[in-house]
Amino acid sequence: MEHAPAWLINSLIYLSAAVIAVPVSKALGLGAIIGYLAAGIAIGPWGAGLVTNVEDILHFAEFGVVLMLFLVGLELEPKRLWSLRRSIFGWGALQVLGCTALLMLVALASGASWRLSLVGALGLALSSTAIALQVLEERNLMPTQSGQASFSILLFQDVAAIPILALLPLLGGTPGTNPDLAPMEYAQAAIKIIAVIAGIVLGGRLLLRPLLRWIARSRTPEIFTAAALLLVVGISRLMLQVGLSMALGAFLAGVLLAESEYRRELETDLEPFKGLLLGLFFIAVGMSIDFGVLLDAPLTMAAVVVGFLLVKAVVIFLLARHIGLPFQERPVFTLLLAQGGEFAFVVFQAAAGAHVFADDKASLLIGAVAVSMLLSPLLLVALDRWLLPRYAAKASPTMEVLSEQQHAPVILAGFGRYGQIIGRVMLAEGIPATVLDHDADMVEAARNLGYRVFYGDATRLDLLRTAGAATAQVLVIAVDDVAQCLAIVDLAKAHFPQLPIVARARDVTHWNQLRERGVTLVEREMFESSLLSARSVLEVLGHSPDAARTSTLRFRQHNLELFEKMRPLFKDRTKFIAAIKQGRQQLEEQMAQERAERDKQRTGD
Repeated sequence: MEHAPAWLINSLIYLSAAVIAVPVSKALGLGAIIGYLAAGIAIGPWGAGLVTNVEDILHFAEFGVVLMLFLVGLELEPKRLWSLRRSIFGWGALQVLGCTALLMLVALASGASWRLSLVGALGLALSSTAIALQVLEERNLMPTQSGQASFSILLFQDVAAIPILALLPLLGGTPGTNPDLAPMEYAQAAIKIIAVIAGIVLGGRLLLRPLLRWIARSRTPEIFTAAALLLVVGISRLMLQVGLSMALGAFLAGVLLAESEYRRELETDLEPFKGLLLGLFFIAVGMSIDFGVLLDAPLTMAAVVVGFLLVKAVVIFLLARHIGLPFQERPVFTLLLAQGGEFAFVVFQAAAGAHVFADDKASLLIGAVAVSMLLSPLLLVALDRWLLPRYAAKASPTMEVLSEQQHAPVILAGFGRYGQIIGRVMLAEGIPATVLDHDADMVEAARNLGYRVFYGDATRLDLLRTAGAATAQVLVIAVDDVAQCLAIVDLAKAHFPQLPIVARARDVTHWNQLRERGVTLVEREMFESSLLSARSVLEVLGHSPDAARTSTLRFRQHNLELFEKMRPLFKDRTKFIAAIKQGRQQLEEQMAQERAERDKQRTGD
């Protein structure tokens, strides 16, 4: 029997570890990244020892970070990137230089040499692009102010890694180095770097789009996918050849193709590869944690990890205040940038190779960075559970709280996308409305747009009284949360029975729960817009506007009548589903009969 090849065995190990660890981690509320890191620790040299060639795997898995930066670049048009230049080189420089200076001072005060202090501070000042961008995407924070600031700073760090690596041979004592040749070598390297970047920019403008257009004409999807991968791999290899960051080159290529007609197709083709390779990258980071160094000097390791995280956190939090980030966004922004980064591995390995400091110091620093990357998702979970709720509570007094008795005819509870439209109609008609929302971010955003929105939870009886529920003509409930909506209804029905209620239902179950409580003016949030879209579809398919309008109105009437008939059955799932099927069949038969009659009349005419 032939032995299975090594790549097949390793693939089986990686996939098995990920498939087991990630769902367990997600179920425990720890997130996917912790699952990947735990899987890496379990199969690595300090776990079951199933994989030993950690460094080779880490180099290959870095391609996941490269693909991620390419896809991020596809979302940024050159004009938008140019508009971020001040935040990239301004905030990014402040973060790197500020963290480096303070970390170096702390290291010097602890007795470290100036070379170790400087290079250690430069490496530890960098953050994990992979973890930070993954968290920002998972939480949909990229469009926020903190997301844009984080991205700008991370991009500057990728650029800053180049001069940091170029500095190392000057600080080290590499044997055989000729000082007289150094300036000439650096000048040649600089010319080569400029030429490669210019070549990528010009090639992207002049060659990439025609090439992709030519490949797309073959109408072979797998070849287009191969071409997309070839593009990223080729540019990454080119950047490595001149000593630049692969991720930076991929990002630049993505930006050049951001305005291309093939942007969406490239994103669709590369997204699965990015996810798998990023997962492999986190597994490799977990495998690379050297627990031997940690066990040999646990107190030193703990001091380095805690020390650099605290120092960076102080600098980054002050930077967040200087930037003017919203109060609630600062903790996550600080934590994501306080951790160590994957480029620190490269910096410290290169520093040891250039004899800037000894190998044991490099192992200690690399271990500290890896441990910080392991701790970061755990700290994020702790942040979500304990600190952010207190932050929200602390931030609430800064909002305009309802304290004086209101007398507006309309009380609007909830000022999200649904409530805002209602509020704008009232404002356009000159009808005063007392608006309540318990989301501090929403209140702040609404106030910036000129709306007067009070911070408060409409499930509180005292707040409803102060809002004028005893004298108001209508209460509009537009909150997102179903349980909160029902609580407001119960409260209003019990204490203000004369107050008419207009409510928004998120789904059929919510609609029935509201109707059961006696609320008659209920609108399903997607129902009317879906009918309008259906009407447009019928018109595109050749129906006349009148016929399309008649069909959708008939469907609307039938649907509303059917829901009223089914309302007593909604708690009995079997009868409820049977009634839906029967109603659908009746509607189809009725409309088919009407179509036949119309066709008969048209033929007779």
